[in-house]
Amino acid sequence: MLFEDFQAVFGEPKVEWSNRGGHPVRRFLYYVHAPDPSHLRIHVTDFHSNSWEALRSVHELEDMRDSIGIGGSWSEFIDYFVASIKSEDVKLVLHGQSDSGGATSAKLVAQKAKGMPLIFVALVKLVDFAAREAMGNLSIQLFMAFKNTQTSLAEEQEHYLQFTKLVTAEKNESIQNKLESFSKRQKLPTTSALAMSDASNPSTEKVVAQDASSTRVTNRVVPVHRRSKVRGVLLQNPEDE
Repeated sequence: MLFEDFQAVFGEPKVEWSNRGGHPVRRFLYYVHAPDPSHLRIHVTDFHSNSWEALRSVHELEDMRDSIGIGGSWSEFIDYFVASIKSEDVKLVLHGQSDSGGATSAKLVAQKAKGMPLIFVALVKLVDFAAREAMGNLSIQLFMAFKNTQTSLAEEQEHYLQFTKLVTAEKNESIQNKLESFSKRQKLPTTSALAMSDASNPSTEKVVAQDASSTRVTNRVVPVHRRSKVRGVLLQNPEDE
């Protein structure tokens, strides 16, 4: 359907009075929603003496599209309409003044951006029960929108916390693995590694060679004739003579 999935729009228009007199200028709120799939309704109120309404059917919106001169498809026109009423250039133009301080006529003017086509929506004055009904409905719908926003924010915050915990756990695991790997690389070499290191050390080889040479000199056999020879006196055995 045409407006079955239409998302309600809330906003605060800029107020322009053509003849305000001595009455105070109050702030207004507007509420655009789809009461059924084939209509759009606009409520504007200051919650005092100025409450207004506009109800537009699909055919009336098509006429608005033709009068404004916006080409393209129907969906493109609705997108432009929504973008216009969401912009910062929405104005509420009030004319005349009644004894109660309210205006006698009003219209809502919106455009997506400066220089683009203007959308004009004439408003109908609401009084008594209709005005109270519009103000009450706007208040309830605004509260529901606020409540939904708070719920969405709480859910997003919960998702963010869960994501943060997951990322932190992954980081801690990665850091732990790196620390363990580093610790293994920093361990002292084993006994066999030390032996291999000593065997390949030139200074160690030199000491081993010197020890082997000393052992060979110590164990060498000395001839008999050299063992009997001493410095000084030569001793002779009398039997030999």
